[in-house]
Amino acid sequence: MEIWINPACSKCRSAISLLDAEGAEYTVRRYLDDVPSEDEIREVLDRLGLEPWDITRTQEPAAKELGLKEWARDDSSRDRWITALAAHPKLIQRPIITADDGSALVARSEDAVQEALSRKK
Repeated sequence: MEIWINPACSKCRSAISLLDAEGAEYTVRRYLDDVPSEDEIREVLDRLGLEPWDITRTQEPAAKELGLKEWARDDSSRDRWITALAAHPKLIQRPIITADDGSALVARSEDAVQEALSRKK
């Protein structure tokens, strides 16, 4: 299990605390320092079952500068969104947990963290 976090994020710190309380084995990825590649973002999106715009923080200054709210949300625009997420990792919603069963979740709630913990191989 891996968790993508920004240590300054309270939701990330809460998720880590819950994982620790449950004695979970996991790897922390500080994705602002260890920026995911476009291929890694594609893989996580596949595991999440989501599109890039579903995990984009559109209120971030970089999103406003790029005009993301105006971008098309369709198959032909998917790569453009992924490129933006890789170039501006602050835009990626957090925390993201890749569960042991190969799936992933955006773990912004205690329930989502518990769901990730329950997903076994």
